[in-house]
Amino acid sequence: MKQENQIAPWLKPLWEGLDFANFPNAILLHGQSGIGKFAFSVKLAKALLCESSGATLKPCNQCEACHWFDTGNHPDFVALVPETHRKLLPHADYEGDELPKRGKARSEDDGETSEKKEKKNISIEETRHAIENLSIGSHRGGNRVILIYPLEMLRPDSANTLLKSLEEPPANTIFILLADRVDRVLPTIRSRCRLLTAPRPDREQGLIWLKAQLNQVSGLKASDADIETVYDEQGGAPFSVLDSLIARHNKDDKDELTISIQASRYLLQSMAQGVRINWLETAEKTHKAQYSFLLASMQRWISDLQSVSQGGNPRYYPKHLSTLQGLSKMVNAQKLLQFWKSLIQARRHENHPLANRIQLEALLSQYQQIFGA
Repeated sequence: MKQENQIAPWLKPLWEGLDFANFPNAILLHGQSGIGKFAFSVKLAKALLCESSGATLKPCNQCEACHWFDTGNHPDFVALVPETHRKLLPHADYEGDELPKRGKARSEDDGETSEKKEKKNISIEETRHAIENLSIGSHRGGNRVILIYPLEMLRPDSANTLLKSLEEPPANTIFILLADRVDRVLPTIRSRCRLLTAPRPDREQGLIWLKAQLNQVSGLKASDADIETVYDEQGGAPFSVLDSLIARHNKDDKDELTISIQASRYLLQSMAQGVRINWLETAEKTHKAQYSFLLASMQRWISDLQSVSQGGNPRYYPKHLSTLQGLSKMVNAQKLLQFWKSLIQARRHENHPLANRIQLEALLSQYQQIFGA
């Protein structure tokens, strides 16, 4: 199932509002992670490169340019993404033989090695090479499309290199920039792009789409209750839920998302203990997961705890209502607010943590202290 060929229904109004005849030289598409921005942007790149003059709707999927794009060989399409995201790009059917050659084999060590961290960043060499080649005309004489995702993962030197090209954009070159957190993008880059906000679906719409996708996965069985639980835990991000359920179905225990989900659930079980949380043990058993994933789970839990403390209902963990109600009676409102601010501060630097375990220990220790006077 190729998600990149689909546009999620909640993003169709955004697509229909695009003016391909007067397309800007740079757009910045931003919104929550896991809602389909990347699939949207890949199809957009294909439409901008489509060479069919008679098609009323692009991409036509018939012209030579579309065929080149589908096999991952279009000479005027450049995608700057971390190695961990290359599998999301269009490629030929022989991907099993070719894709591993793009990088070193995954280490058996599940630890957060420096090499693994490098794979999550966009290489400055790749960025510089792509930008330098923009001075050369497009190979097919039409548009050239540069897709960068996630934009906030660009190193400062790479971001400055990109900024120079946005200030003086080459002819017929279109930049499609994607960000999960637009607040982390340099203001100078934001000011040179047309900003497009990708909306998140409402719960009913997202679940309908998700269940339709799961029905296409051979052998995958999940109850509606299970799907809805994961959906809420993932913050209403259907693409993330789909990936996690497929990874679980494939029993891929080394999959990074699977590891993070398992760690997140252990983290939440520990946080449900309130003042009795064993924060040292919790940090030890979860620190190898994606730090950003763990922080997001903590934020959602605290958001629900704040809501319940004020007489509201939990948004992310409705099945834990009774636990949250019990914790809300013991929480110190001022300390809870301070912990929320600490989480926001931690998320600003989540892509470059000094040491996951140490930072988790500090946060979980602070969490324990929000209960009581």
